[in-house]
Amino acid sequence: MNIIVTGASRGIGAAVCRELANSGGHHLFIISRNLKALEKLKTEILELKKQNLVSVLNFDLSNTDTFPTLISQISSATDFIDILINNAGSIIVKNFEDFTPQDIDQQFNVNYIAPAKLIQSILPLLKSAKSPHVVNISSMSGFQGSKKFKGLSHYSASKAAISSLTECLTEEFKNEIAFNALCPGAVQTEMLEEAFPGYKAPLKPKEIAEFIADFALNGHKFFNGKILPVSLSL
Repeated sequence: MNIIVTGASRGIGAAVCRELANSGGHHLFIISRNLKALEKLKTEILELKKQNLVSVLNFDLSNTDTFPTLISQISSATDFIDILINNAGSIIVKNFEDFTPQDIDQQFNVNYIAPAKLIQSILPLLKSAKSPHVVNISSMSGFQGSKKFKGLSHYSASKAAISSLTECLTEEFKNEIAFNALCPGAVQTEMLEEAFPGYKAPLKPKEIAEFIADFALNGHKFFNGKILPVSLSL
């Protein structure tokens, strides 16, 4: 399968790529602004199973002006995309009154605008696949009715936005493309450690990645337009 994974250089994204590589026979398009980490991940993937193909795409998705070049590189390598996993994320922890306009823009650019723009940009490639599946990685912080935390107002709002977009696109592209959103709870990633130093999450990236990878490959057979909490509690 031809699979795009954003935010692939570390944390959940990198772990998902490894899990997909283990299932073998995929062409992975791995996207991040960290070229060194992507090249390292490419080496790991090819060592896991050599029948995988890997295209390294060194892009900062918060800069949507680069999208035409990004899409051109993807289109030059394939005529269709089976799976898009919108995993890239940004988290800034501040009291609401302390957020700057730049802070707010960063949260929404990475967590909502970039994935929305990427979906829009590769629609022709998705529509050319047999059973295309878009998996948006949201968060329990953005899941309606879940417990909310001080300092995460714009993170939660941006994740709620991508969840809502998932439902809307399901209606727009009914019988053409499957859209689902997964809402993990806390996972012990570098991003979490930077945001909450000293906090120990109940899950490691590999554990949640096993679920996400399997869901990306098979979830569209059972779900469409669903916002699914991946957590033992709300």
